[in-house]
Amino acid sequence: MLLVYTHKISPRLKYVFKHICTRILGVEVEFTTQIEAFIAHDSLKMSYTKQQLGNEFFVKSHDILFEQGLSDLDISIHDWENTKCFFFNGDKSAIPFDIFAASFYLLSRYEEYLPHVKDEFGRFTAVESLAYKHGFLKQPVVDIWAYKFKDALQAQFPEFKFPEKSYTIKPIIDVPSAYNFRLKGIMRTLGGMAKDLFRFRFKGLYFRIMVILGFMHDPFDTYKYIINRQKHTKFKFLFFFLIGDYSTYDKGINPNKKKFVSLIKHVADYCFVGLKASYFAIEDMSILKKEKSRMEAILNTSLKASRHSFSRLNLPKSYRNLIELEIKEDYTMGYIDHIGFRAGSCTPFLFYDLDYEVQTPLKIYSYHLMDYALLKTHSLLDKKKVLNEIINEVKQVNGEFISIFHNYTFSAERKWHGFKDLFNIILESANANEANEN
Repeated sequence: MLLVYTHKISPRLKYVFKHICTRILGVEVEFTTQIEAFIAHDSLKMSYTKQQLGNEFFVKSHDILFEQGLSDLDISIHDWENTKCFFFNGDKSAIPFDIFAASFYLLSRYEEYLPHVKDEFGRFTAVESLAYKHGFLKQPVVDIWAYKFKDALQAQFPEFKFPEKSYTIKPIIDVPSAYNFRLKGIMRTLGGMAKDLFRFRFKGLYFRIMVILGFMHDPFDTYKYIINRQKHTKFKFLFFFLIGDYSTYDKGINPNKKKFVSLIKHVADYCFVGLKASYFAIEDMSILKKEKSRMEAILNTSLKASRHSFSRLNLPKSYRNLIELEIKEDYTMGYIDHIGFRAGSCTPFLFYDLDYEVQTPLKIYSYHLMDYALLKTHSLLDKKKVLNEIINEVKQVNGEFISIFHNYTFSAERKWHGFKDLFNIILESANANEANEN
């Protein structure tokens, strides 16, 4: 156990120390404001305050962990060996930056509460982030800092044995529409045919008719392939099915269609299944509640995980709604068009509500790559290079690599050429890691 002496035990301090020490490094942490208790502790210990007590392991604290609400922070980014950091704390500190304050800033998504320009869907974009502006978006800096902290602690306490942690993956399959042509209903099918004719897409019209008549396979129906891949890895895939009502933004399958319900149940026999909340569910609690009930009726169990359509997040409201509905995990946080670590970490973390100054029970699984982001890289060779680079970043800190692919990503459509290979690289990265450990 690590004992931390500090002048004030705040909710922010407990939150970030537990993420770094317990979730990343696997070490339990306790806090004290009593110097006598600190001196008496005969194992791992440190002080986190303004002034060093004596010769102990000391990290000089920044004010952010003892404040409430938002303040106008002056953030200056510095190079630190192979990475970058901020909140420099001088020479007397055992490490040159207050990594706890910096980690809290990133994990709490402090910058997303500050004024910023949103995109057309009301999303916080990568280019608005501190990480993108200063070139550390593609590094899980919170985890990297945690390991630097571990090395410094180990040097001072060489007899202490830190637990080992290993690299894992969590492949996510996003299903905004289970089929391209099937189960769309008469009006939508006729409308699609008319659109194909009007735009002279005769090949598309031919495929549509052949699929509807049952002579060809629906291009979005890739479930057999995905489930087959699931059978060859110990890491369970997580599917998110959209079962919301048809709208301008959501054009999925009617959730009352028996064949669609059967598909979800079939996938749930092999993989985990969560709810892809519809576009308007982010704003309307009653819609979210209805969709949650629908999915629970299909799965015949309580809903554990959700993800918002279009990766839309409205902090803190979006997460408060999930907490109120007792949804335990969310997979919305990430950037659809940029590869990297939106919250700076590749270790799942609990949502901290900055308005209420409280750690919540909602666990955030921030994704690091969406298939669309790889389309920006042209050749398959370059795509593989970019993918391996981000996987290696996560491997170096024994984190969890979370990727999002869609059901149609595995179709024969030309723009998705080679994406089966890319998905296999992700699966093999975990299998190779397992083989190395054995």
